[in-house]
Amino acid sequence: MGSQMIQIIILAGIALFLILRLRNVLGTRSGYEKPRGVPAPAQPSRDRSFEVIEGGGPDPDIADFVDAAGEAGKAFAAMKRADPSFSVHEFTHGARQAYEMIVIAFENGDLDTLREFLSPEVYQSFAEAIEARRAKGYSVQADFVGIREVSVVDAHFDATTGEGDVSVRFLGELTSVVRDPSGAIVEGDPKEIKQQRDVWTFTRTMTSDNPNWLLTGTGA
Repeated sequence: MGSQMIQIIILAGIALFLILRLRNVLGTRSGYEKPRGVPAPAQPSRDRSFEVIEGGGPDPDIADFVDAAGEAGKAFAAMKRADPSFSVHEFTHGARQAYEMIVIAFENGDLDTLREFLSPEVYQSFAEAIEARRAKGYSVQADFVGIREVSVVDAHFDATTGEGDVSVRFLGELTSVVRDPSGAIVEGDPKEIKQQRDVWTFTRTMTSDNPNWLLTGTGA
C-alpha cells in the first residue's frame, strides 16, 4: 500500500472521529424542528368577555352606560335594531354638546337656536321665560365653563311608533349675571361659578332619515 493511500485512510479516520464527536454534542434531529433563536413573541390574548356575538355577551356600547339586561338596556338594543347606525356613545357625546348650546342659548335669549333643538312644547316654555325676562328689561350675561357629569338615567323605545326616548343627567358649570335696565346686578356674580343640575329627555323616531334628537322634557 502506497504512502498516499495510507494518508487518505488516516484523514478519513480523523473525519469520521470528528463527525461522531459533533453528533454526541449536538444530538440528532428527526423530522422538522423549529430553528432555535429568539423566541417568537407570545400572541396577545383577546378579552372576549364583552365581544358581541350572535346570542353572546352584552353589547359594550350599551353596557358602558346602563345595565344591558335591564329595561333601559333592552330599549337601547331595540333602538339599534331599528337604526343600526345608532350608537349610545355617539348619542351621549352629541347630548353633551347640545346641553351646552341650549343652556347658553336660553341664557342669552337666542330663540333661533332653541327652536332648532327643542320640541314645540319645550320651546314654548323656554320662549315664555325669555319673553318674561325681556318684559322686565332684564339682560343676561352667561359663560359656559364645562360639564362635570353626563350619565344616562333611562331609555324607552316604542316599537309601534319607532320612537326612542333617552333621559340624561347633566351637571354643568357656568357663570351667569342678570342685570336690570340700569345695568345693576339683580342675580348672579360674574366671578362665581355655579353648578346647574338637569335631567333632560331627548326623543327621536329611530326609523326616520332625520338623525337629530329633540329635547322633549326637562327636570332637575
